[in-house]
Amino acid sequence: MTPVIETPRLLLRPYRDADAADLYAYSRDPRVGVIAGWQPHRSEEESLRFLRTVFSAPDVFALELRESGRAVGSIGFVGGHPAGEHPGCPDDEIGYALSPAHWGRGLMPEAMAAVLSYGFGPKGLARIWCSHYAGNWRSARVITKCGFRYAFARTEHVADFGEDRQTYFYVLTKEGWRERVSGAL
Repeated sequence: MTPVIETPRLLLRPYRDADAADLYAYSRDPRVGVIAGWQPHRSEEESLRFLRTVFSAPDVFALELRESGRAVGSIGFVGGHPAGEHPGCPDDEIGYALSPAHWGRGLMPEAMAAVLSYGFGPKGLARIWCSHYAGNWRSARVITKCGFRYAFARTEHVADFGEDRQTYFYVLTKEGWRERVSGAL
């Protein structure tokens, strides 16, 4: 079950059907999905289907602005470990999206810090991965700002667009996260 996590400006919580309009408001913007490998949503109904399937998975959070109660983004664990060199290691990967109306305000690093704490704490992960496609340098900035270190790149096929894209992968270990939050770095 997905917990509710509070930060100074956000409430990270499971998605609800009532969030479909908010999800559609930012997911229809091509600046959000295209750079992340998915087509912009075409209707509120499509967003509702998306939140009932993809966003209903465990440990996927709506980013609700505490000041307005609106869902302005998403963050969550998407499963797996892209490197695959340590079978059985408790790894996971984080994915996220944010409404362009809220870019540049530090909301995603705030959400990421809370989700990393959850991932390395109660979830019991040893490593957490994050990735971005070439050209998504805003996402790269969030990833490195949150303490992830570049690990490798590979070309991946993006089915929604029928094209191959260079993907950059970053990793943060539990030990690296502990050093970071303790102020040792």
